[in-house]
Amino acid sequence: MSTAILPIMSGLHAPLLRRCGRWTPQRLLTTYYPSTHCTFPAVKSSFHTSPSPRSSEAVPLSAVSGAVRSTMSAPKQDAWVGHLGPAGFDLRSDTMTTPTASMLAAIQSCSLLDDVFVEDPTTIELESHVAELAGKEAALLVLSGTMGNQLALRSLLTQPPYSVLCDHRAHIIKYEAGGVASLSGAMVKPVVPRNGAYLTLEDIEANADIDDDVHTCPTRVISLENTLNGVITPLAEVKRIAEFAHKNDIKFHCDGARLWEAVAAGGGSLSEYCSLFDTVSLCFSKGLGAPIGSILVGSSAHIKHARWVRKSIGGGLRQSGVVAAPARVAVDETFGKGPNGEGGLLKLSHGTAKTIEKLWVGLGGKLTHPVETNMCWLDLDAAGCSTEAFVAFGKEAGLKLIGNRLVVHYQIAQNEDEVLPRLKQVFRRALEGGAPGAKQSQGPTNIYKPR
Repeated sequence: MSTAILPIMSGLHAPLLRRCGRWTPQRLLTTYYPSTHCTFPAVKSSFHTSPSPRSSEAVPLSAVSGAVRSTMSAPKQDAWVGHLGPAGFDLRSDTMTTPTASMLAAIQSCSLLDDVFVEDPTTIELESHVAELAGKEAALLVLSGTMGNQLALRSLLTQPPYSVLCDHRAHIIKYEAGGVASLSGAMVKPVVPRNGAYLTLEDIEANADIDDDVHTCPTRVISLENTLNGVITPLAEVKRIAEFAHKNDIKFHCDGARLWEAVAAGGGSLSEYCSLFDTVSLCFSKGLGAPIGSILVGSSAHIKHARWVRKSIGGGLRQSGVVAAPARVAVDETFGKGPNGEGGLLKLSHGTAKTIEKLWVGLGGKLTHPVETNMCWLDLDAAGCSTEAFVAFGKEAGLKLIGNRLVVHYQIAQNEDEVLPRLKQVFRRALEGGAPGAKQSQGPTNIYKPR
């Protein structure tokens, strides 16, 4: 019987057994991560614990040594290489972070019960912990930030007609596949902030439809993304908008995929921000570095409704501990264990972003947005460099770029001794004119596709 060979990965010991015609890791030599609060003997001994009707004799190491040597000599693309792997040279997005060994160790120690039945201890503990950090009654684990936003909006919107007011650059209008329309049947009203950076109360007042004019689509939800383009919406401004929303019986949602960054930068505590919103979506897989997942926080009533909606769109999770466990490690290790991100790693990326800003400006470059957290927006038009040329320069220097937006995550920060000299080389070429005669652009209109 032909059987695939499971690679033996660096830093882990995985004796191989043949069970039911497939290779199975019998034991992973890892450290139990205490925040999961769960250890299951079956999980410790093997990932696949069903008794095998076939032979379970040990496979001689000589039979697989050649394949193992071949695998170990191949370029590393997995988590164990950390910042020395591809993530340490990838400035396209903070979604490029890879999970750490401690995150993967937590997966081995997690509970494996059913979240649709709300029975999984690892998941329940994560939801309780983040709800407490955010100062909210309840939380719901979801698979992505898009899912979190869409569940929140669907839960907040009741009887049509209704509309959602948001920044014209917001993720919910540009990068969620029209989900607000298809899932909630709502109109989205995009607003251009007058200050060019973030929405203010004056922007909201000028664009919200709150009267009884039958020609309009009433504003029922205000959705605020924080951070947006790496820029923080100040806590004081959020308070002003929240007061307006509550006064006019408008629900208030925060796309807080990168709210962790605003908190780490000193914008306010997580609970201070979250207390102003009805619902907040927080992402684990961007700057925090978990492999997957987001979480929605809010009142018990809103989260109960969101759980129902999650099930209706196929988001119900069975053995959800494998998602929740590394997310919990990411919160503790990358964000930090306190409400202000104390002891976390996000500030490292902010410092590297400021260093990149100084490097670019010092060479004569200009920015399109201020550097406040982990993003650096370069004005390539002013430099006379096309986006295509800039991306090509990065590739030649061993860096992955997508356009004029450079996103720094902690694995870039840990690798800045390698990254900064390469960026300096790229910057010099870009500021020398890049690709003379090339058609210039104002940067990517779609952050996932350079043009």
